[in-house]
Amino acid sequence: MGVAGSYLLSDGRKTKGGSLAAMKRILVCLDASPRAPFVLETAADLGRRLGAKLCLLRSVGLPAVIDQEAVAHGASVLEDIEAAAKTDLDAMAAKLPDQVEGVHVRLGTPWDAICHEAKELDCDLVVIGSHGYKGLDKILGTTAGKVVNHCERSVLVARPRE
Repeated sequence: MGVAGSYLLSDGRKTKGGSLAAMKRILVCLDASPRAPFVLETAADLGRRLGAKLCLLRSVGLPAVIDQEAVAHGASVLEDIEAAAKTDLDAMAAKLPDQVEGVHVRLGTPWDAICHEAKELDCDLVVIGSHGYKGLDKILGTTAGKVVNHCERSVLVARPRE
């Protein structure tokens, strides 16, 4: 990145030597949406340019509406959801074997799990997708918005050109 000087990151740290070389670990937040491959591609490209490793994360929870039989087997439902998420992330990681440092599945509210994992894994950057919500979601805040506002790490919101 041939610009002289240093970059001030959103958490107040400065990079050295006019580059983003200080970023060695990127937390890539991947949900099960159709935009997830774009988010991963964006993070992988940035990671290659910076020589940074990727940590893939999916936050999971119980669906808002589940049937009565699933409630009776709550623990196994959560285990099944977590296992499916891990399988999905493992498949994505297999496509980038030299870049992915690990895959992580966390139970909880997505924005909070992301902020916690970014700190826990000592990531320098969080890459998250945007769904481009409008109206009430824009007022109340989306997961990406909450991560940007609450995370102690720098955040890149990946949005494809439409």
